[in-house]
Amino acid sequence: MDFFHQTGKLAIGSRLRMLTDKITADAAAIYKMFGIDLKPKWFPVFFLLSRGEPKTITAIARKIGHSHPSVSRMIQEMVAKGLVRETRDANDGRRNIVQLTAQGQKISESFTAQCVDVTAAIERITRQTQNDLWLAIEEWENLLKDKSLLQRVKDERKIRERQNIRIVPYEPCYQPAFKTLTEAWITSHWHMEETDLHTVNSPQKYILDKGGHIFIALDGDAPVGVCALCKMHGSDYDYELAKLAVSTKAQGKGIGELLCETVIAKARELGAQKLFLESNTILEPAIHLYRKLGFREISTNHLSYARGNIQMEKALGQQNRNTPATHNPADTHRPDNAIDKTS
Repeated sequence: MDFFHQTGKLAIGSRLRMLTDKITADAAAIYKMFGIDLKPKWFPVFFLLSRGEPKTITAIARKIGHSHPSVSRMIQEMVAKGLVRETRDANDGRRNIVQLTAQGQKISESFTAQCVDVTAAIERITRQTQNDLWLAIEEWENLLKDKSLLQRVKDERKIRERQNIRIVPYEPCYQPAFKTLTEAWITSHWHMEETDLHTVNSPQKYILDKGGHIFIALDGDAPVGVCALCKMHGSDYDYELAKLAVSTKAQGKGIGELLCETVIAKARELGAQKLFLESNTILEPAIHLYRKLGFREISTNHLSYARGNIQMEKALGQQNRNTPATHNPADTHRPDNAIDKTS
């Protein structure tokens, strides 16, 4: 076990396989001891059929949590051994019904003593342990059902990678990055419009001097994302969330979400009541994020950009429970959304 002490929990899969292999080998020997010609891997199917009515392969797979092909293979092996048989469903000729044969039923009837002894042995082991393995397995299954190990590792990776991410206010030195990131995103889908050219070339004049704000996401010292909070004059809205762009090399870290949260927090700080944005529905991850942050689609025909086909708003009367007021990357555990903005 020194190897597992060295690897720690990284080798959980290997360790569980070793334990499973050992128990499976003992199970085969136990069947042999009781004179039962049954493979351990057949047990879930055999047990289910011995306790109920004949069932379809689909019903068996659903009940025991195995895939349909896996159950189908086991059924074929058990058919070859003479333990089960398949017949056409009288009500639906497209389906096969599986049930125990007389030989299988005979084994089922002699199964009782083995089950009593195996259960007693397992319960005795449980009493000798400090932790109930059966309950622990159930807890793990429930937790992994809610969120897979893969997704949990993705989340941890994002948390680690966000350690170097900082969101800072715009300064003139970031103008080239603001232009490059915005142009790269827009031109990857559409073309730059006249308004785009004004804002990327002169953000001071067209955004900041008009009462807006721009935020830059830095990975270390490198600008990797931008987002603007544009003041809206003569409108029902106080500000527009706009010019959201994240470098393709930096996507996967939730930077777009951090930028949006920063812009929303700034709007609240300025006393804004409603935020506006314009986007395009082909940007599904972005639309998903906006909705997650509390934006809701509105009906309007006054689109500002040729590429826009959806407009959304967010009320800022009270903080949305999904939108934190602070933006420490180390505290962010949400799944990533690869987003960039159309406007």
